Amino acid sequence: MRIISIKKLRDFWAQHPTAKKPLQAWYADAKLAHWVSPNDIKMVYRNASIVANNRVVFNIKGNTYRLVIAIHYDFKIIYIRFIGTHNEYDQIDVTKI
Repeated sequence: MRIISIKKLRDFWAQHPTAKKPLQAWYADAKLAHWVSPNDIKMVYRNASIVANNRVVFNIKGNTYRLVIAIHYDFKIIYIRFIGTHNEYDQIDVTKI
């Protein structure tokens, strides 16, 4: 998969160093993945939440952080829409970011 953009992840882990290794692991997995449907994601990430508008929410570092992506399966592109703490996540509407 093509991931746009890792800069958001890097900026986040610069402020939250404990997120660096888990986000790097997620990035490495996602980059090599060949997800063609939400079921493919759920097979690898059982705790991922599939939500409306092609959004997927991943729990990072034991649910300390949340990563929201928008995914276009046909084009094999992942857009990083949000990365933040659990409390910051509670303040957003996942389907609209």
